[in-house]
Amino acid sequence: MTFEDYIALAVFILLWAGFSWATDGTRGFKRISLTRLMNEHRGRWIRNSLNRDLKMIDTQIIAGLQAGTAFFASTTIFALGGCFALLGATEQVQMIFADMPYVFHGGRTAFELKVGGLTCLFGYSFFKFGWSYRLFNYCSILMGGIPMTADMIRDRHSAEIAAERAVRMNVLAAKHFNAGLRAIFLSIGYLGWFISPYVFVGLTIFVIFVLTRRQFFSEARAALLEEAAPAR
Repeated sequence: MTFEDYIALAVFILLWAGFSWATDGTRGFKRISLTRLMNEHRGRWIRNSLNRDLKMIDTQIIAGLQAGTAFFASTTIFALGGCFALLGATEQVQMIFADMPYVFHGGRTAFELKVGGLTCLFGYSFFKFGWSYRLFNYCSILMGGIPMTADMIRDRHSAEIAAERAVRMNVLAAKHFNAGLRAIFLSIGYLGWFISPYVFVGLTIFVIFVLTRRQFFSEARAALLEEAAPAR
């Protein structure tokens, strides 16, 4: 591990933390992100369920969210297995890197440390997806506790409290899902570290650029803001 490696790792962590704050935070950043816009629509969806007795639509939506979370959780398990397999083939990989031009050869220990970091990255993603899946499950239970329309008319305050609980749980589940997905995207930049710390920084900046464009300047965000206030 060289000085450049530590600098590249610090840049990676700072960019990751800064992007997470900009997209998930609610203070200090005026331009609203696609994630925060979708959280508002999650609230509208669940509050709208107060006006209908048929909740099958809502349970199907949550089932779809859980299915996507389960897919990524299983994907990270395979990625973790690949990382452990890579540790068992360190010598073969080192021989390949030694014959490749423009590859920064840092030695066996540095390679194993980098693979260990990649393993931690996928492990973090798995725990985020696993917890998100669990929270979506809790959200489905809270959705089942939302009163029917007739009961809501008699006690609207209690019904709104039940709906807000489901909204908060759904938004929290989405937050953990987004965190896990963000780590997977950033693992693409992390792979550049196996070539050199400069490629590591370059790929990380490129990934952050793509994610920032999708969050703040994409057509998906514009579609959600078509009827919103111009200040956004």
